[in-house]
Amino acid sequence: MSTDTTPQRVCFRLRVKPEMLDEYIERHSPVWPEMLEEIAASGRRHYSIFHVGGGELVGFYETDDDAASQAYLATSEVAARWEESMAPFFVALDGRADQNSEHFPEVFHLESQLAAARG
Repeated sequence: MSTDTTPQRVCFRLRVKPEMLDEYIERHSPVWPEMLEEIAASGRRHYSIFHVGGGELVGFYETDDDAASQAYLATSEVAARWEESMAPFFVALDGRADQNSEHFPEVFHLESQLAAARG
């Protein structure tokens, strides 16, 4: 685990086949309870996925150690079953969505800058 006490905020993008978007949304309403528990056990919190149009999804979560979170889910039998069941939905994805989504660097975080500005 990271020794830094600042949570890592992770933003990612995935693309779902537009013709399968409705079913993708249905599969997330709700997600399997055992998968929800695995996500939480991996250390991820404040996890959301947003549809931004045309099958494009943007997700966000916080974690104390993203590498450890990914490693945990990579060895989870529940996550493997979930990702296998979800694989047909994704466009041009090599491997599991939870391990191969496109990630984006954070450029602004209000609370961090406010804390720094306030000393």
